[in-house]
Amino acid sequence: MKILVLNCGSSSVKYQVIDGITEQVDVTGLVERIGEAQSRITHKDATREVTKDCHAPHHEAAIQLMHEYLESAGIGGEIRAIGHRVVHGGERFISSVLIDDEVEAAIQECAALAPLHNPPNLVGIHAARKLFPGLAHVAVFDTAFHQTMPAVAWCYALPWEMYKKHGVRRYGFHGTSHRYVMQRAAQLLRIPVPEFTCITLHLGNGCSAAAIQNGRSVDTSMGMTPLEGLVMGTRCGDIDPAIHFHLAAREGLSMQQLDEMMNKASGLKGISGLSNDVRELMRAASEGHERARLALDVYARRVRKYIGAYLAVLHRPQAIIFTGGVGERGAIMRRLISQGLDHLGLILDPARNEALEGEGDVSAPHSPLRIMVIPTREEMMIARETVEVAGLGEESKQ
Repeated sequence: MKILVLNCGSSSVKYQVIDGITEQVDVTGLVERIGEAQSRITHKDATREVTKDCHAPHHEAAIQLMHEYLESAGIGGEIRAIGHRVVHGGERFISSVLIDDEVEAAIQECAALAPLHNPPNLVGIHAARKLFPGLAHVAVFDTAFHQTMPAVAWCYALPWEMYKKHGVRRYGFHGTSHRYVMQRAAQLLRIPVPEFTCITLHLGNGCSAAAIQNGRSVDTSMGMTPLEGLVMGTRCGDIDPAIHFHLAAREGLSMQQLDEMMNKASGLKGISGLSNDVRELMRAASEGHERARLALDVYARRVRKYIGAYLAVLHRPQAIIFTGGVGERGAIMRRLISQGLDHLGLILDPARNEALEGEGDVSAPHSPLRIMVIPTREEMMIARETVEVAGLGEESKQ
């Protein structure tokens, strides 16, 4: 039973074919530079690995090209359902759903909350439904996992009318990743998910933290948009909101210019003046670059603050989980983040931390809280959700 997972960005289509029973990844692919004069496809299946220029003037052409590659690999006819990553589901979607015309319209309504993400997600959904009309299509939302947050966690201290009229509240993102690593850690620790309480840290170019009580998200660092919260590669995270007005007056910046600066020129890149890549900043810091060191320290300190805040929110947490590119492969950053948290029950084992490759426990044997590293598999979570929502669950158990 093959599940096709699609992630449509503004100029790219990422895809995987995953066996819904064994959870083996059979195909991976990427069509990028959609709409440009020269597009490119990278495709890998059991018989070949291809990277070549192609013609993809729009998303429908990119998905048609993907379809042709799947057919030539003998896989197209085996696909039973398609799972679509959708960034923002607003308050309308608290779980994954079968896509129909009404769902498409509702996703479009949420586009005002995610103008850079939902429109290309929708273009991909529309194209795939045309090319694969006989299959179940399932929307899996980044925001859905966090819809269990209580009002005290999602409510901004603004006039209530702003929430009622414009949906101004905290939604959170990376929900598929937080959910996957939480479930995997619970499995490794042999704790039932409804009894598992933890803090998950998705650390990459985009970063977010989540407080999970008994398997349900009760708080998260990203807000109405992915700009809030932790320091990220190019995003500033939490700042004094009056800075917007100050810079607009002093620098003559427009709202669009401020948005561009805070999303694309801030964070690690903005502080260091060098890069948004933690690996490059580590090298520069080791060579004495002071702003690179400052950027890394600010990044780590912000994560520590959120860990402390979420330890206060949660009742008897059992683990801290690192994931994302930095969380999974950044032993030094995990050490920097964990420093000084011994008194809160977070004790890292330096040797285990340095030696770990893949998933595992890097906490000291006497640490009250387990410190786990779990590589995220968002596509796998989307495939699981698709199997469930499409009603293929019983088939997967046979």
